[in-house]
Amino acid sequence: METITANGLEFAYISYGEGPLVLCLHGFPDSAHTWDELAPRIAELGYRVVTPFMRGYEPTAIPQNDSYGALDLGADALALIQALGYETAVLIGHDWGALATYTAANMNPQAVNKLITLAIPHPRALTPSIVGLWRARHFITYQFKGHARRSLTRQNMGGVDDIYRRWSPTWRFPAEETAYIKESFRQEERLDAALGYYWSFQAQATVNRSMLGRRTDVPTRCIVGSVDGALSFSIMEKTPQCFTGDYDYRVLPNIGHFPHREAPDLVFDYISSFLTNES
Repeated sequence: METITANGLEFAYISYGEGPLVLCLHGFPDSAHTWDELAPRIAELGYRVVTPFMRGYEPTAIPQNDSYGALDLGADALALIQALGYETAVLIGHDWGALATYTAANMNPQAVNKLITLAIPHPRALTPSIVGLWRARHFITYQFKGHARRSLTRQNMGGVDDIYRRWSPTWRFPAEETAYIKESFRQEERLDAALGYYWSFQAQATVNRSMLGRRTDVPTRCIVGSVDGALSFSIMEKTPQCFTGDYDYRVLPNIGHFPHREAPDLVFDYISSFLTNES
């Protein structure tokens, strides 16, 4: 593990391989370790793959202004590219990491060679529906800070496992899959940092719409699971209109919210074909 300063914060990150940069950004409730299986395999294709711990996630610094909005996340991605010594990168993002990559691509498309997102469609396609609102109800319940903290820390951090089970109902994950993040969330300031992404997104809704509502120019692939408990995958039918260039998406059957962990072989095959221009 190494550290680097970008966008005014000290980021911890893990690095694999050498070559053009692939920056992998994680989501909630997760950490850079979410890429431990996939990142080395991408590096073997001839890339330097960097997996940072997102702002506020241990051991990356907690921002003093508690700002975790979409523009902050996009600026982090772009700043990390430069701090690591590159002008451009391939961005891969899951969950909040996906939101960060969409934002970065819209902020500075010249800095993003290709974009790969998991579990989150283009924000422009997100429109209210009964199913969608029910599956994304955590966006509402997490606005109540006391309730959010209690729901995740109850029964010796059992609330964290509950999130994984609800969002990925077919994934029978071993205890070690969530051990790192549960240990980190025992620190209230780290738990609040992770929940701060939800609080900031709500508080900055108008600003978010102005940036995330734009069509994206960068060549993009999106991967979602058919049984994602946080997303109605039918929304993917609306996503092609959100891009001005090369775009495709894949819905993985019987896979939930963490496709890169539930079906790493399928995800790697799709990513590698895109990176090597075979799709």
